Amino acid sequence: MSASLSDNPHHLASAAVVVGIDGSEHSDLAVQWAAETAARRGRRLLIVHGLDLATTQAVFGMYDLIVPAVAQRLREEGTARLACAERLARRVDPELRVDTELSPAHPATLLIERSESAHLVALGAGEGGELAHVGSTLLAVTAHGHGEIVVVRDTGSEQRIRTDGPVVVGVDGSPAAEAAVGAAFAEADLRGTSLVAVHGADDFTFRSGAGAMGLFPARELETAAQLMLAEQLAGWQEKFPEVQVTREVSIVRTRNLLTVWSKSAQVLVVGSRGRGGFRSLVLGSISNFLVQHAHCPVMVAHEA
Repeated sequence: MSASLSDNPHHLASAAVVVGIDGSEHSDLAVQWAAETAARRGRRLLIVHGLDLATTQAVFGMYDLIVPAVAQRLREEGTARLACAERLARRVDPELRVDTELSPAHPATLLIERSESAHLVALGAGEGGELAHVGSTLLAVTAHGHGEIVVVRDTGSEQRIRTDGPVVVGVDGSPAAEAAVGAAFAEADLRGTSLVAVHGADDFTFRSGAGAMGLFPARELETAAQLMLAEQLAGWQEKFPEVQVTREVSIVRTRNLLTVWSKSAQVLVVGSRGRGGFRSLVLGSISNFLVQHAHCPVMVAHEA
């Protein structure tokens, strides 16, 4: 099992809920979600905005007279965006402790650095598809951040920030899944809700080839998957005895199961890499898919 939560810097009382903004409607939703989370947990909210002035210098470097003016304009716009985001957060809770930070750094660099000591980091996401390129700030932070990174997605309903339903975690027996299970139990405990642990046994087919199922009858494969799931949950159930846990194993792909659950879950929790994942990879395939297509916020949990 991972280290005790009391040894985790992300659970210290001083750890803030951090949210990155870019002035879009999606980042506004992330600010609301982060503000509500910070208020419920009695934590400070830190709203950050990275200007990426190095890129400005690279693009306009040949025009010495233009660079200072462009940089000043970016600072003014950034300051205005932070002020708007702070007002939005205070509408959620006027008593909320809110700080803002305007940085010359690239947004991804800034958020990855802040994630080292944050309770969690939140970012907004638009419709699935446009974030698939490796250079995306969102994918860079979810892949290389520390602790828990939450991609806040619109639920597509009147309840844009869902406060009912379970926490749902994807489990595949990997070390990354261990981090996800621990984060999911803690999240369910904080929210006072149940936890659903999901495993798609048919992921074995997709990793090993279509003929693999002939070697493992569905009933035996499901039994083995149930045992794996029980083993990965056992220690955490003892640590969080008040969290009611439901296990779901099905002979379908995990990402399909989790996508369906995302329509009713408060949050999905996944590891940063799946089975056989390497630290150099940008993000595991399931996590990558879900941060772009889920119907609720997706928490990507990183190993300590």
